[in-house]
Amino acid sequence: MNNHALVPIGVFGASGYVGQELLRLLAHHPGTSVVFATAESAAGEVIEGHRLRRADDAPLHAAEIVLSALPHGVSGRYVHDARAAGKRAVDLSADFRLSPEAVYGLTEVTRPRVAAAELVANPGCYPTAALLALIPLAQQGLIDASREVVIDAASGVTGAGRTPKRELLFGEVTEDFRAYAVGNEHRHLPELRATLEREGGFTGDLVFTPHLLPVKRGILETIHVPLTRVLDQATAEGLYQAAYHGEPCVLLTRGTLPSLKDVVYRNRVAIGVVPVANVRRPRLTVIAAIDNLVKGAAGQAIQNMNLMLGLPETAGLAC
Repeated sequence: MNNHALVPIGVFGASGYVGQELLRLLAHHPGTSVVFATAESAAGEVIEGHRLRRADDAPLHAAEIVLSALPHGVSGRYVHDARAAGKRAVDLSADFRLSPEAVYGLTEVTRPRVAAAELVANPGCYPTAALLALIPLAQQGLIDASREVVIDAASGVTGAGRTPKRELLFGEVTEDFRAYAVGNEHRHLPELRATLEREGGFTGDLVFTPHLLPVKRGILETIHVPLTRVLDQATAEGLYQAAYHGEPCVLLTRGTLPSLKDVVYRNRVAIGVVPVANVRRPRLTVIAAIDNLVKGAAGQAIQNMNLMLGLPETAGLAC
């Protein structure tokens, strides 16, 4: 790579919330230049100074690397086209997250593999927060696999995408708070299970229940972790401090717990822990917060792209 030239970037699916966030962040990136951005129904519109064109008309030859924010089940085709043209890619859909074709791009955990990858599968938004909260405990053998890990997660409405839906209208969402995809069958569960086993050696049960928050962006997860031994506050915080020492995009809160205000518009995860009192067996409550559009999607994709290109990892990002 020419260290003095801007790296040409292509963006597929630039009209959705995540695609727009990619263009917003890339507009301030000091080392890259967007050479094409695509959309289908919004083709011809201009976003962040880029006139959108149809994906089939994308000039792949002009890009060094492509970022795809196309829908699940659609993105894979265009990523394969990019790879066939010799381009590296970061895919933000679910199409490659369980595939051996791609490196799973949970940056803080898989950094060396991401840097050398030709294709990176960007993690889902809910899994990003949950995995960064759980992997340090799993790697130390501290999660009791005989009991369930319970993940109660709440996301702002942009997590549901930009396609109009009645249940996402302002009058339906405001002044309300509700669970959805109940029964432990959410599509993110296979990704969570596979990554926890691969990166942390944990094979126990997860119970995951998502909720819809009446806010635009942000995810807050309350994770109830059964422990193999008692951890006091200082020991638990010290464990996370050791795991994420020097990580620019991880905020460990001490003496307080994370909220959405700690993370919105930032490429960071904020993590706080509290030992659980008045129970017969040891537990730890872990709170993790991210911006679903940034650390949960576009920001993490750019963080991964930076590693792949040999650029400063946080270039163009506010952590």
